Amino acid sequence: MDFSFFSKYSSLFIEGTSVTVIISLVALVFGCIMGMLICLMKLSTFKVLRAIATTYIEILRGTPLFVQIYIIYFGFPQIGIDFPSIFGISSDFISGAFALSINSGAYVAEILRSGIQSVDNGQMEASRSLGLGYASTMRHVIIPQAIKNILPSLANEFITLVKESAIISVIGVREIMFTASIVKNKTFKPLEPLIVAAIIYFVLTFTLSKLVGKFEKKLAKANA
Repeated sequence: MDFSFFSKYSSLFIEGTSVTVIISLVALVFGCIMGMLICLMKLSTFKVLRAIATTYIEILRGTPLFVQIYIIYFGFPQIGIDFPSIFGISSDFISGAFALSINSGAYVAEILRSGIQSVDNGQMEASRSLGLGYASTMRHVIIPQAIKNILPSLANEFITLVKESAIISVIGVREIMFTASIVKNKTFKPLEPLIVAAIIYFVLTFTLSKLVGKFEKKLAKANA
């Protein structure tokens, strides 16, 4: 195997890595916002809101991300929904980030729900007895404790997003896999660029996993 091409195309791989990290972070942030909304809807006493949230979660978790990306990128424009370029950010990037965000939102919603339900019911009862309403209790008492409990799970969700972001290369987002395809076509080497991409993904996920592990240990000591 010959990796001599790497010195020439290293800048492309660095650019692709930065795009992967950025789009994963964007997807996690918006996924958390979407997940919080869906979680609260699922925990609502209104049947309609619970039904909408359950449908959202089941559809997004029950269909491949690859299909979701294709529906958003190719299907949405057919019904008049386009993602324009904004402030120099390509429409491909925005479409990919949107697809990753709504997919992540379904998983984050379940993570948040489990975190909220892990908080002792006595916390809710004590807060209500002190005169706090349901919304205030959730905002000031339950959700802060739940978020503390689920931070490691959210960190693992980010690691998952980094790996899943490889799929958005199919719509032209210049992340790691798209970069590997460019280099493969320019060098006529089908294997080596993919090995470089695999190494980059491994370094990213391994580093993040170690950081999450250390964070979990510190959190466990703080809760002890």
